[in-house]
Amino acid sequence: MRKIIGIILAITWSGCTQNPSHMNENPDADIVMNASLTSYISGLITEFDSIPEERKEQLGTLADYIRGNTADGRDSHLTYICTHNSRRSHMGQLWSQAASVYYKISGNYYSYSGGTEATAFNPRAVAAMERAGFTISGNNSDNPKYQVRYSESAAPMIAFSKKYDDPENPSDHFAAVMTCSDADRNCPFIPGAELRVSLPYDDPKESDSTDKESDVYDERCRQIAREMFYMMSLV
Repeated sequence: MRKIIGIILAITWSGCTQNPSHMNENPDADIVMNASLTSYISGLITEFDSIPEERKEQLGTLADYIRGNTADGRDSHLTYICTHNSRRSHMGQLWSQAASVYYKISGNYYSYSGGTEATAFNPRAVAAMERAGFTISGNNSDNPKYQVRYSESAAPMIAFSKKYDDPENPSDHFAAVMTCSDADRNCPFIPGAELRVSLPYDDPKESDSTDKESDVYDERCRQIAREMFYMMSLV
């Protein structure tokens, strides 16, 4: 039944455009993703069987939420939340939006991220996203605003660290995706969220300044990418 609904809705969404204030004004059909990112994705989508069943259930819940909103004529807004909004929540936000473009549903889907406090989008996480194929540029400040591109033919996504209730993020009618267990424990209530899903990832910070740093960040980046693409494939 999930697959049948997905096929019907995919036909409906195929001609939608991005929200100009958040993403891109061009139809998805006009977007050519970065070649290196496309190559990365082609390997990624062969790995769905490696996702544990309990995580597939949580990802399925989010996919159902997105489909249900579309059936009701509503856009879907998902905010990815971790403690510092520095690594995992940014990866969830950026990968899920890229996946929505890949599956041509981004006209109905908008992603955000936030933390229980604001720090900065960690440069190690930024580097991992670049190695995966995103083009990223930013300014020199304590909390840089990065321009993140999955395509040269689309407007960039803007990524910077902020609290989950920052004015840049939705204040109601959104799903809260808890990407770290600490934020999940310490924020039992997210005001305005109509759905809350616990989807924690191990923090790659534990590898900082070790000889395994790049490998651990790349592994976490790929895990999050794999799950976001699986979620959007269900939609």
